[in-house]
Amino acid sequence: MATVPEITLWQLLIALLPVIPVAWIYWRWQLGAGRIGYALVRMLGQLLLIGYLLTFIFDLTQPLWLVGIVLVMLSASSWIALGSVEAERRRLLLPALIAIGVGGGINLAVALLGVLQIDPWYQPRYLIPLAGMVFSNAMNSVSLAADRITSEVAAGQAFERARQAAFKAAMIPSVNMLLAVGLVSLPGMMTGQILSGVSPLIAARYQILIMCMLLSASGLSVVLFLSLARRYYQARIAAPAATD
Repeated sequence: MATVPEITLWQLLIALLPVIPVAWIYWRWQLGAGRIGYALVRMLGQLLLIGYLLTFIFDLTQPLWLVGIVLVMLSASSWIALGSVEAERRRLLLPALIAIGVGGGINLAVALLGVLQIDPWYQPRYLIPLAGMVFSNAMNSVSLAADRITSEVAAGQAFERARQAAFKAAMIPSVNMLLAVGLVSLPGMMTGQILSGVSPLIAARYQILIMCMLLSASGLSVVLFLSLARRYYQARIAAPAATD
């Protein structure tokens, strides 16, 4: 079996070189290089930290610890998802939490219990990476939906039309991902498996599983979020009318 070349920290610095012109353009166009710099530093810190933490997490055998970690991931993804509508973040946090939890949780259960048939289901090497994939994808979709429906409602659109526009906008990345996979790009999981020596045919099957999970998690989470947030947005639509 092929082995993946080890990347040293010094070699990792080479990967940062192409980022420098992007940060410069960000600053030159007066967009503020601080934001992209902050995001980059945060990414580096989070990934290096989680790399060390996963060596500990993968040795856990108690399901309660692992469920607790998944709940932390769910809470963080729900909070981050509403960053696009910070003014409404606290009011919409519960709908986002339920939507991402249910939408992602259903697909996580189908993958672990139905497709992979992991026994026990809480094996961290499967549970944690798959949970991260479904929750992060659902997070991005809910974020897009929240941003779009807030804009549509502020522009005076009826709720049904605003909901339709929000759902369509939120699903664009997932649909584009389905169209591009295998033709434009090889997704991260498939690439990682191939690099580690797994047969491309087996890697493709795993990637099909992941793609189905991500599409479903996105769609279900967005539908649930828009349904749970319906009263809030309908009240916002009705508020200007009441003051006229």
